[in-house]
Amino acid sequence: MKYLFLISSVPAPPPPKLMEEIMKLGIERTQDGTLALQGGLMPPAMGGAKVKVSRGKLQVFDGPFTESKEVIGGYAIFECATKEDALKHAVEFMELHRQHWPDWEGECEMRQIMG
Repeated sequence: MKYLFLISSVPAPPPPKLMEEIMKLGIERTQDGTLALQGGLMPPAMGGAKVKVSRGKLQVFDGPFTESKEVIGGYAIFECATKEDALKHAVEFMELHRQHWPDWEGECEMRQIMG
């Protein structure tokens, strides 16, 4: 089963040590076959757009947007045998944030991908 992890927090540059540890973890999980894809996202003000349908009307909005308190800052797709395995990887990733960025507050939303 594939799971999508969405990481959201208040936009702020992460500490270099955290990024180093995330890279190491990414290499390990890619080599063991559980991590299919990962990436960080630029802030919404940098090259973002929204396409919205409301009341039958389609609208396109170019950034920059009013900054939300929290934004999605990164994502990962994991291939796991069970939900429990996927949750273990989410906890492992968030533990890196707790250890290397003690003041950081954010969340990882884990969702199973259909199909």
